[in-house]
Amino acid sequence: MKGDQDTKEISPDLGKDVRIQADIPNECGSALQTHLYKRRWVIVLLFSAYSLSNAYQWIQYGIISNIIMKFYNVDGFAVDWLSMVYMLAYIPFIFPVTWLLEKYGLRCTALVANALNCAGTWIKVASARPDLFWVTLLGQSASALAQVFILGIPSNLASVWFGPNEVSTACSIGVFGNQLGIAIGFLVPPMLVPNVKDVDELAYHIRFMFYISAGVATFIFVLVVIVFQERPEIPPTQSQAQARICRSSDYSYMASIWRLLCNKAFMLLGEELNAGRIGLTIVIAGMAGSLICGLWLDKTKTYKQTTLMVYILSLVGMLVYTFTLNLGHLWVVFITAGVLGFFMTGYLPLGFEFAVELTFPESEGTSSGLLNFSAQIFGIAFTIGQGKIIDKWGTLPGNVFLCIFLLIGTVMT
Repeated sequence: MKGDQDTKEISPDLGKDVRIQADIPNECGSALQTHLYKRRWVIVLLFSAYSLSNAYQWIQYGIISNIIMKFYNVDGFAVDWLSMVYMLAYIPFIFPVTWLLEKYGLRCTALVANALNCAGTWIKVASARPDLFWVTLLGQSASALAQVFILGIPSNLASVWFGPNEVSTACSIGVFGNQLGIAIGFLVPPMLVPNVKDVDELAYHIRFMFYISAGVATFIFVLVVIVFQERPEIPPTQSQAQARICRSSDYSYMASIWRLLCNKAFMLLGEELNAGRIGLTIVIAGMAGSLICGLWLDKTKTYKQTTLMVYILSLVGMLVYTFTLNLGHLWVVFITAGVLGFFMTGYLPLGFEFAVELTFPESEGTSSGLLNFSAQIFGIAFTIGQGKIIDKWGTLPGNVFLCIFLLIGTVMT
């Protein structure tokens, strides 16, 4: 399996590249040479950086939605689409993107993702006028398309570059970047765009916010062009060495998707500043949860037990959050939001890595892509469904709606 333990370190010097040589034959031939490169950490951190940039753009409108509504003179539903377009874009494009990943590899996928992400930020710079809402939606759509090239990458990148006892940690670092981007998206826009009445002054602040994200995206794009590599010359694990031989000779993308869809276990996985700070609390706690869960998986390899426990605790966290939200104590909201974020976001690397283990030797990118595909469908349904419930009956029924589906997911897990 991907988490193969039949390896040993030959070089104890951690300051140098670590060479691993396996002595056990494999299905595709004799034992193959493996090697760990120090640059693997640069690759995963660079991926994390451009994932951060893209995730920030997803939330930057929603946290100041009242200001965006006033500036562009649109209703709340129009602003919601600036977020939902991220989910909508994923559904039709995930299959061609995962095919592209399998056909042309990580570097090509990274270049396309960053080109789209960078283009989206500069289109938004040009949209800082009250009559150009359609332009800002166009820019957000480009960024949303870039996201399709990003979400399924962590498990694939971890398997291609990292050793058997590092893959879950590396996957969690990739997820960490996305969550950090969301955290910055909660925190920064309310600070950069104050709720002022003068339209010209508001346009200045919005344009300034767009310029910052465009500058960061451009810098990261340049780094990706210069630094990001397709894969190490020598694979890091025996399973990756086997995959290079086996997949190159008889791999079929459509056959892989069909096997995944027929895999039962895989299918079952299946106030403005205060608002920003609560969202930030959820995401920061989730970042800690992602990293801790990744480290725990690398140490124990207890995929189902850990997944089930974190899912149950996510349900408990959501229940506590739901029934304490209206107590009137802000500190209680922060604590319960942090607990909810820790377990719910911590589930992300668990889900990706558990899926990879359940479906080995299928492609990590394809399994992650299918998981994200279902997440986007449910995300759109839950965003619209919960929004309608909250509008009609209030916040409590809306959160109970989510608790019910978390309970269903727990039972299925």
